[in-house]
Amino acid sequence: LASFLLGASVASLPLLLGSSPALLAVPGLRGRLALALHVAGVNAALLLLYPRPLYKIAVRACFLGFAFGCGVLLSAGRSAWRHFGWYMCSLSLFHYSEYLVTAINNPRSLSLDSFLLNHSFEYNLAALSSWVEFTLEKLLFPELKQITWLSTVGLLMVIVGDCLRKAAMLTAGSNFNHIVQNEKSDTHTLVTSGVYGWFRHPSYVGWFYWSIGTQVLLCNPICVVGYALASWRFFRERIEEEEITLIHFFGEEYLEYKRKVPSGLPFIRGVKLEL
Repeated sequence: LASFLLGASVASLPLLLGSSPALLAVPGLRGRLALALHVAGVNAALLLLYPRPLYKIAVRACFLGFAFGCGVLLSAGRSAWRHFGWYMCSLSLFHYSEYLVTAINNPRSLSLDSFLLNHSFEYNLAALSSWVEFTLEKLLFPELKQITWLSTVGLLMVIVGDCLRKAAMLTAGSNFNHIVQNEKSDTHTLVTSGVYGWFRHPSYVGWFYWSIGTQVLLCNPICVVGYALASWRFFRERIEEEEITLIHFFGEEYLEYKRKVPSGLPFIRGVKLEL
């Protein structure tokens, strides 16, 4: 948390320099120099404060905080990149909070992978594609990136989706893990209360709408469709794999739960059983 806030302190640079947030939205030499000195300074502080194992955690948290702070600066300005600033805040906070909630909730499963920064090659490619689409469309169709009401809808989807996912993680407690478990532990129980009473897979529902919301926020029409299709396919396969394990763990108890509570994702009913 301290490292995240240290990185996010980049948002205070305009105050220290006596400039407006627009200084970093379209930075000149002064803005670039201030950013470079900030990055060098916080990295030196982390190297001094933390031994190597903790530094690996701290530098990732600091990087996400830095991205969040830069997003705040872009959001505060009135440039064409304002909505991209909203996106930067949403993306960095999502990845940081994945680690933070896991640390609070299930520290035994905690690792560098809990940031989900290295989720998969496909995930990273999807993120890169959205940045490329936003930049190209901003150059070719700048008015497309200024639809504030649409970006606001996307931001609300992002907030609701992420809140639902974190509520699912907190409700599941130590039962939640970023990796599908193949062996049942002694503390593994079937959670059916809270948001799990609404959907069988609330964390996936939240992530599904969060991911699509990021592209609505950016007004990326191509990636909205691409993210929806790719996310739907990923979660359909993930849910089927997970439900086979859950049926193996809990048997009739899970089958009864499955009959009563929907998956929460459109046109995904989960694993089909031969009767």
